[in-house]
Amino acid sequence: MTALATPPVATVPKARTKAPRPARRRWRRLTMPVVLVVFWETASRTGLLPEEKLSPPSQVLRTGWRLAEDGTLAIHLLDSLTRAGAGLAIGAGLALVLGSVAGLLRVGDDLVDPPVQMARMLPHLALVPLLIIWVGIGESLKITLVSLGVFFPMYFNLYAGIRDIDERLVEAARTCGLGALARIRHVILPGALPALFLGLRLAIGAAWLSLVVGETVATQSGIGFLMMEAREFSQTDVVVVGLFIYALLGLLSDLILRIAERKALTWRRGLRAT
Repeated sequence: MTALATPPVATVPKARTKAPRPARRRWRRLTMPVVLVVFWETASRTGLLPEEKLSPPSQVLRTGWRLAEDGTLAIHLLDSLTRAGAGLAIGAGLALVLGSVAGLLRVGDDLVDPPVQMARMLPHLALVPLLIIWVGIGESLKITLVSLGVFFPMYFNLYAGIRDIDERLVEAARTCGLGALARIRHVILPGALPALFLGLRLAIGAAWLSLVVGETVATQSGIGFLMMEAREFSQTDVVVVGLFIYALLGLLSDLILRIAERKALTWRRGLRAT
C-alpha cells in the first residue's frame, strides 16, 4: 500500500507591526509640551503660580509679539546671532585644525594634545574674570567665550573619531596605492564624520550657553542683555521670552544639523526606536 500524502499545512503570515505614520508621530511628540503649557496657564490663572514669579504663556506670547512688532527683538536677536556665528567659526576652525594635527600626526599628538587635555579641566565660564583682564568687556569677550565653548567638544570628538578608525582600513588603502591625501579623503574623513557631527552638535549647545553668560557682562544689546534689563524691572514675561528665544535657536540649529548629518551619512544605518 502506498502511503497517503499529507496535505501541506497552510502557514499564517505573522502580522507586522506597522510603524507609526510621520504625521501621527509628530502629533504624539507635541502631546507633552501642549499638556505642560496648559498646566502652566491654568496654574497661573488660578493663582497657584504667582504671576510676579512666572508670567502665564498667554502673557509671554503677547509680550513676544509686541517686541517683534516694534523691532526690539530683531535688533537684539541679530546681535546675538552675529556673536554666536563669529565664535562658532573661530572655535570650530581651531578645533578642526588642531584636532586633525593631533589625530593624524604623532608629533602633533605629542605637542598639541597634552596642553589641550590640561586646559579642558578648566571650566571656560570660570575664566570670565581673567578674560575681562585680557580682552576687555567688549565684543571680544563674548566671542572668546563662545569660541572656547565650541572648541573643546569639537576637538575631542574629532580626535576620538580619527583615532577610532580601524587601522586595517588605512593599511588596505595604502596597499591599494592611495596616497596620504587620498587616504584622508576616502578613509579617514568618512570614518570620522559621525564623531565630528556629534562634536558639532555639542559645540552648538555650548555656544548658546556661553553666549547667555557673555551677554550678561557689560553689554548693551543681545537677548541676554534684554533678559538682564527685564530682571531689573521684574518683567518675568520678557525674561521668559528670552529663554524661549534661546531654546528655539538651539532647537533650530540642532534640527538643521540633523538634516545635514542625515544627508552626509546616508551610508550609515543606526538602530531606530520601536
